[in-house]
Amino acid sequence: MEDYQDPLNKRKNIIVKVLQESTGEQDVQLVDGGEHADLASTVAFTLAKKQKTSPVQIAQNLVAIISNNPGFQATGARTVAKGPYINFTLDTSYLIESLQAAVQPGYGSHKKKGIRVVLEHTSANPNGPLHVGHIRNSIIGDTLARVFRKAGYGLEVQYYVNDMGRQIAIVVWGFDNLDSALREGEKEDAHIARVYIAANREIEKDPSITQQVNTLMQLVEHGDPVTMKKFRREVSRCLDGFAVTLKDLNVSHDRFVWESDFIRNGYTDRIIAMIKKLPQTQDEETLALDLKEFGFGNKYVIRRSDGTSVYAARDLAYHDWKAANFDRVIDVLGADHKLIASQLQCTMKLLGKKAPEIVHFEFVSLPEGSMSTRAGKFVSADDLITEIRKRAFDEVTVRRPELDEEMRKSIAQSVGLAAIRYDIIKVTPEKSTVFDWKEALDFERQSGPYIQYAHARACSILAKAGTFSLCYELKTDQEIALARQIAKFPSVIEKVAAELHPHVLATYSRELADTFNTFYHYEQVLKSEGNTRDRRLTLVRAVQNTLKESLETLGIDAISTM
Repeated sequence: MEDYQDPLNKRKNIIVKVLQESTGEQDVQLVDGGEHADLASTVAFTLAKKQKTSPVQIAQNLVAIISNNPGFQATGARTVAKGPYINFTLDTSYLIESLQAAVQPGYGSHKKKGIRVVLEHTSANPNGPLHVGHIRNSIIGDTLARVFRKAGYGLEVQYYVNDMGRQIAIVVWGFDNLDSALREGEKEDAHIARVYIAANREIEKDPSITQQVNTLMQLVEHGDPVTMKKFRREVSRCLDGFAVTLKDLNVSHDRFVWESDFIRNGYTDRIIAMIKKLPQTQDEETLALDLKEFGFGNKYVIRRSDGTSVYAARDLAYHDWKAANFDRVIDVLGADHKLIASQLQCTMKLLGKKAPEIVHFEFVSLPEGSMSTRAGKFVSADDLITEIRKRAFDEVTVRRPELDEEMRKSIAQSVGLAAIRYDIIKVTPEKSTVFDWKEALDFERQSGPYIQYAHARACSILAKAGTFSLCYELKTDQEIALARQIAKFPSVIEKVAAELHPHVLATYSRELADTFNTFYHYEQVLKSEGNTRDRRLTLVRAVQNTLKESLETLGIDAISTM
């Protein structure tokens, strides 16, 4: 698939060029045409403001010009004005080309771009288990990573490990001074959380311990080898626990980058020296940037009065390193990081450096009373995974009681993963969401299992069909509608990579499943004969393969039986 050119995108690029030539506008506002057309442009509205003419009249004039353009005529497309909108309907030749690609492994993959992207996600503080709030970060980040790879980008996925903050110093103090032995069956991140909570209780009883914690922070900042070894050891314990959870969520990282490395390698000192030269810098008791001219009320503190750097300084050093080594820098961060992330972006620009693109997400919660929250603190991701697998197993058992227990467990594990990942990714990151158990596991509507079920149905049809000849003709409205949806997949991948909106892929996948189910409802497939049977089974193979590719890009198992 490496030499594959998306037929839809190829025609879209020609239409964009023709529109640019016809209007003199660079942004010709070409979008999906919805129910009325394949593509549509709203450029007449922009021209109407400049020309003081009705957008309806402008649209009609442009359609006449475009229709006579030789480049446009070569696409086989038709264009009409629908009020102020310029609609484009493509001929079915692009659908045939798309179907020929859609039956091949790797459909939707783009040519290698030679652009290096670094994507940082999850990066939770290693002082306790990942909770329900963290996993939205992980799933958004991992889905984007899969999309970038499918879109042909060179990618490295990183986890930035906070191994020298106050919380870690408290953990280290706890391991040094309290009963900190690992208990039987205790997961390492839960072990860290227990010691962290116990240490905080001791600090509440005896505030003088705070000075011991401060000393630990100063020692690690100055590179004391014994202290640094302790910090890294306890953080590594927690990361071992995280690794189990992330694997259960089908999430992976290429590299773990340690915050303390940017003290040791001199990057933090170097970035501080650069910051000192900025006119916005105030070097009094603390070193800070006054960014009020850019709309920030609070100072952006870089170094404490005792000479130790704060997290922001090391974060700037980390981003300086990323900017120097990658063409595109992307961070996935919670909405509670908006202020500090904006200050970081502003400072990077003041330093003349590449600022990161940031995907901010609101938090995910569970319905009231849906699970025990362990003394009201939080629900761990492990608890969520355990519960969803149990519910998925019960659902699979009701639907497929004839299957043996091991097969039902295997299906339930895949269905549970689909339920979690899809329910979280289907909502645009900027909106908060409540994880709905019933909806997430609904095989009949907008859920991950629903899309898996459509894929399994396609697999079942193909298994029953036996041999057939690939046929790329399209006759009925339902056949054309399904082929149109299949043909959109490569463009959806490109759009998600460009705009960093992974929910668009989730929506597309569900719409493809919907379109396939409608097609199957209205058209005979297995009972049809001859050429009709061949072309419909070709469509089923194309939709099965496209569903497989889209599910796997969402990090969901494309299982063949449910």
